[in-house]
Amino acid sequence: MRKTYKLSGVCAYSVSFDIDDNGIISGVSFSGGCNGNLKGIAALCEGMSAKEIIKRLDGICCGLKRTSCPDQFSKALMEELKLQEVNV
Repeated sequence: MRKTYKLSGVCAYSVSFDIDDNGIISGVSFSGGCNGNLKGIAALCEGMSAKEIIKRLDGICCGLKRTSCPDQFSKALMEELKLQEVNV
């Protein structure tokens, strides 16, 4: 199922991804931000579980900001996992 989340406090303005019934992530793409870096993050997350991505990316900061594009992606995944729990 394709999901898109608006990001906050970072250069990228949204992230889209597919998540299957087992929480496996694919097709990650960011809009805006540092193109090469975000393509790299997307490629590294391909086929990984949402929980593992959250574990690795949550809390990463960019410069003096309290967040980053990877951190915002982890927040989007947390939100999606919460929504899935509610709909079960």
